[in-house]
Amino acid sequence: MEVTLWTKCVFEFIGTLVLVLMGDGVCAATTLERSKAKGGGWIVVTLAWGFAVMCGVFIAGPYSGAHLNPAVTVGFAIAGTFPWKEVLPFCAAQMLGGFCGAGLVYIYYQDHYKASVSNPDGILGTFCTMPAIDHKSVNLLSEIIATCMLVFLILAIGTTGNTPAVGLGSIGAFPVTAIIMALGMSLGGTTGYAMNPARDLGPRCVHSIIPLEGKRDSGWGYSWIPVAGPMIGCVLAAGLYLLVY
Repeated sequence: MEVTLWTKCVFEFIGTLVLVLMGDGVCAATTLERSKAKGGGWIVVTLAWGFAVMCGVFIAGPYSGAHLNPAVTVGFAIAGTFPWKEVLPFCAAQMLGGFCGAGLVYIYYQDHYKASVSNPDGILGTFCTMPAIDHKSVNLLSEIIATCMLVFLILAIGTTGNTPAVGLGSIGAFPVTAIIMALGMSLGGTTGYAMNPARDLGPRCVHSIIPLEGKRDSGWGYSWIPVAGPMIGCVLAAGLYLLVY
């Protein structure tokens, strides 16, 4: 297969779709009424999100590098490991993939969404992130720090000393899976660790249009934080990487 920019974007779309389908899927499974996984808890959610990223990387990795996240794409470009001319197409593919993945979650769990109309906050939380305590300056800082760690660690994995030992390169599936799980368990308690505009904004848009009676608003007053925080964090991560390495 000839790996053109179009090919790369198709795989970024598919990989991000799978990431969100499985990631938002576990949020739905552990939250919605009459789901067999209801009440599964934070450990289940963080483990499943890590494995969701792993599955997306397995799909897209050989063709696009499996960024699956605009913050990763921009961070790589700033660090000089990714061409700037491909940034916007990659980001567009990722955002569309996140939207479609969340749409599939709604289709899959539609009966359970209807059974959960008494929990509109929980329904929103299956699509996108909202803070545990609404303190926007701290929420923004949380997303900046978490995403900075994510992008910096991914870049660090790809350094010469790490690559042979890991054997999977800077975006290898298993190391990134472990990173996502660790960040979710350690830093996810404040905002739900979006760390990825495609994981949050696209699904939030899906929530805003689903025909579900009794749903709440889509949290647009907060929606800028899971976008701005990761983008600021990725810039800091790239700068830190260039400084350290």
